[in-house]
Amino acid sequence: MAIRGYVFDAYGTLFDVHSVVEAGRALTADPVALSMLWRQKQLEYTWLRSLMGRYEDFWAVTEAALRHSVKRLGVVATDAALARLMDAYQTLACFPEVREALQRLAGRPRAILSNGSPRMLAAAVASSRLDDLLEHVISVDRVKVYKPAPAVYALGPATLGVRADELLFVSSNAWDVAGAKAFGYRVAWCNRAGGPEEELGVRADYVVSNLTEIPIH
Repeated sequence: MAIRGYVFDAYGTLFDVHSVVEAGRALTADPVALSMLWRQKQLEYTWLRSLMGRYEDFWAVTEAALRHSVKRLGVVATDAALARLMDAYQTLACFPEVREALQRLAGRPRAILSNGSPRMLAAAVASSRLDDLLEHVISVDRVKVYKPAPAVYALGPATLGVRADELLFVSSNAWDVAGAKAFGYRVAWCNRAGGPEEELGVRADYVVSNLTEIPIH
């Protein structure tokens, strides 16, 4: 069955969440530790809020995760300093191959499906100048729940007008790969770090080391 469209995760797949490390140097001597914990708590809070039925948008979740992380690491930071670090999320660096990879897929719809809020996604796409390479930017804010809820993955086929099994969902996050595959997408895992797959009873259709290896057939 031919691939009729592509649906990409944003954070960690197109945009490097750990590019905030540079901004973190103003706060701590170990900005890598801060970035890693911040990302971990950010994801945990999305899952917890989904389970609790207490949705807040990704900007609020990201700020809460940052505030927890600096407290846990004993980092002293003013509200102004935290605001500057939050602003780094508006201009995350995209991975080096992203533009080339998206250009290869021209001719079929290319979409982002992300936990990010509409404002955050618009800022990241504009900052990386990807506007001309994406037909759709879809936020979970439409359904007020986070991945891996099936209602989120359903937004892809509904928006593109293509069945899930005719779309290729692309993510670097192994848990997101599992969620998309369980929903019914064909899935490509961009396994840049060479990590193990999740033990969740589903497997990616394709495993690639960077986005230029995504199949186009």
